[in-house]
Amino acid sequence: MRIPIQSVTPASGQAEVCGWIHEVRDLGGLAFFLIRDRTGIIQVTIPKKKAPEAVLAAAKQVSRESVVRVSGTVKAIDKAPGGRELVPDVFEIISLADSPLPLDVVEKVPADLDTRLDARFLDARRPRVAAVFQIRSAATHAINQYLHDEGFINITTPKIVAAATEGGTELFPIAYFDKEAFLNQSPQLYKQMMMAAGFEKVYEIGPIFRAEEHNTTKHLNEATSIDIEVSFADHHDVMRILEDIIVRTYEYVYRSCGDQLANLEITDFTVPKAPFPRLPYSEAIGIAAKKIDDPIKYGDDISPAAERAIGAEIGGHYFIVDWPSEIRPYYAMQYENDPSICKAFDLMHPRMELSSGAQREHRYDQLVQQIKMKGLNPESFEFYLRPFRYGMPPHAGWGLGADRLVMTMLGLSNVREAVLFPRDMHRLVP
Repeated sequence: MRIPIQSVTPASGQAEVCGWIHEVRDLGGLAFFLIRDRTGIIQVTIPKKKAPEAVLAAAKQVSRESVVRVSGTVKAIDKAPGGRELVPDVFEIISLADSPLPLDVVEKVPADLDTRLDARFLDARRPRVAAVFQIRSAATHAINQYLHDEGFINITTPKIVAAATEGGTELFPIAYFDKEAFLNQSPQLYKQMMMAAGFEKVYEIGPIFRAEEHNTTKHLNEATSIDIEVSFADHHDVMRILEDIIVRTYEYVYRSCGDQLANLEITDFTVPKAPFPRLPYSEAIGIAAKKIDDPIKYGDDISPAAERAIGAEIGGHYFIVDWPSEIRPYYAMQYENDPSICKAFDLMHPRMELSSGAQREHRYDQLVQQIKMKGLNPESFEFYLRPFRYGMPPHAGWGLGADRLVMTMLGLSNVREAVLFPRDMHRLVP
């Protein structure tokens, strides 16, 4: 029976492994094959004078990245990966790989990102790339577990919608029978509706779509968002949940992904410390104004250059709070004593924004007024507004970009490296 390569030890005696041919070396009397599965690599050594004819024939025919089944005797050898080698009695080619390969899985010949994404199935065989997605899986597990333990209900909201979440033009229209429809920008409206349903704590991890014509290292047109909404909570409450999730996720990755971090050559993985600093918007733009040539005026959004300048000053995760109401969505609650400022926040990494959230406006009349102030028609949001007329509790929430979280956690240079099949302005396949 096939066993994972990681589990093969000299004490195994006889073992059968299945995997891909990672490397081949022929030294005359000996042939060496490194065979890889998702758990690791093992050396298969074939002494040509002693090996069965069938083994020699298969070894002569096999190509790199072919899938094989090998069984035989496990021996201790110091110089081999994991301190053991397998001397085969059986060497079966299950699936022969064509040559040449679209890219070098061993990474001796570098490939640019577009080449890698064009052959993502092959790129993902590289231990360094596989490590990214194993860590991403671990991070998602940690977040799911935390929210489950805290009593959140996991919901699924529609991705085909009749109205924009936040208005605006950054929408993908789609043909939906005889109706106008769009791909959803966010689960925002639906998770707020669940507050009216009495669910109190909900979360969703799923795709969001933005028709933004960006061509940067941190933007995608399809992204994965981690969203929560909490009843009887304000913006301070959900900021505490967010920083707790970030810390817990880093801790879980640190504890459970040592091999993957080693594959990525990350030796200084640091768990952030909470609480994160809370930096008012007015102070944030003041810091940026001292450090960049193009100063930000009050009421402007914060540019990427300003984000980097502020991040360099702070040096770790931090929140920007108390944003001008005019540049935040209509559903953000304004301060009672100063309606020009709202109870909104962004979670920032020194490199970029990770999350955006706020306490929401739960009062029907005030919400309608704020929709109108944004130049939007409340009638377009009737399905969303209706629950606010029948008992809506105070509530707050946020959305966290899963792709950016992984990108910043692992120090990746491009968000596309954190997504298996990214979608941007230019890429629709594979």
